[in-house]
Amino acid sequence: MIVPATTVPSTVACLRSLGSAGIHTVVVSEKDSTTGSSSGYCDERIAVPDPQNDLLAYKDALLDVASRRDIQTIIPVRETDIYVLSRYRSSFERHVSLAVPPLETLRQVHDRVRLVEAAEAADVPVPETQLLADVDDWSRDLLVKSRYNLLTESYCDWLGPEEADSPDGIEHVRPGDRPDFARLREEMGHDPIVQEYVPADEEYMVGALYDQGEPLVVFQHRQVRGTSYVGSGGAYRESVAIPELEAVATDLLDQLEWHGLACLEYLRDENTGEFVLAEINPRMWQSLASSVAMGADFPKYYWQQVTGHAEEIDPSYDVGVGCHWLKGELLYALSLFRHDSPHVERPSYVDTLRDIAVSCYENPRFDYLTLDDTGPFVQDWVDLVSELSPVPRFQR
Repeated sequence: MIVPATTVPSTVACLRSLGSAGIHTVVVSEKDSTTGSSSGYCDERIAVPDPQNDLLAYKDALLDVASRRDIQTIIPVRETDIYVLSRYRSSFERHVSLAVPPLETLRQVHDRVRLVEAAEAADVPVPETQLLADVDDWSRDLLVKSRYNLLTESYCDWLGPEEADSPDGIEHVRPGDRPDFARLREEMGHDPIVQEYVPADEEYMVGALYDQGEPLVVFQHRQVRGTSYVGSGGAYRESVAIPELEAVATDLLDQLEWHGLACLEYLRDENTGEFVLAEINPRMWQSLASSVAMGADFPKYYWQQVTGHAEEIDPSYDVGVGCHWLKGELLYALSLFRHDSPHVERPSYVDTLRDIAVSCYENPRFDYLTLDDTGPFVQDWVDLVSELSPVPRFQR
């Protein structure tokens, strides 16, 4: 199986799951050193072009590896992966089996305007959403973010087929403030969207695997802490099973007639108690390692689906299990000094450190830290030092 490398724990989670099952794993990456290639469960590493620099070159390199007789499938872990596999599905399916949505369905998820329309059709709560150009009322708590999960020529006709970008910034706007439209459009490369801010008392993730519109597995966790207190991917999560949450997730995926993997993020509105859709990521998710630790082995499920053994999937998982990404916990603590939001109250630093310590003691499960595969944990902290180190400036 081909597993693209990422900077978050999902690649390593795939490798450990599949490698433990005796499945040959091939990590493809544009970088020399990654947490994935540092894992003892990585059987082979192949260098490929960076998809953010040349998407077509990445597609061609991925297709070249997929044409090998010992490769049976590719698991999508990044937005560029799922886009390439969907956009060029017919070419890849000459060589491997895939579980990915058609491009038009993928577009409904990657384009947040269309996603809101699909959610409303499924009667799933969503924040009020408008294009920046259409907003007249700035008196409310609002967020500005990219209209697209991924910018590509299939969604944005001003781009070439080799271009791809993943604008991920979110701007929190105070009531009464009108942001600089020109700056936002320049930074994001298009007219972004404006959404109402949802005051949330809790955040949740629903992971799912679908087969032609039918659910094979549906899993839930509560995100206790992210990598930033103002909003981000998970650092500490606890598995849950809430029927109302499952309903709003499956109603939407049923509406989309989904096929393959999906990660749905929800906010519980503290005023109404409703689960409000925040995002869908049509791929493996950052917190995948915690899902596996909680008994939901999605890499194995994906393998079973694409190899014709979906009937062997056991969709049960353990409830009340907690799991940490230690680097993410540190980033959360640092965010108390580095980030700011007019909408989210800054937590106490002392209380935050106490909560992290207590949860690590009570739930000592970790995305990377294992005694039998220490390479990814070490590489993750090497990467963190590099990320936090100031870039030196040289004078000529």
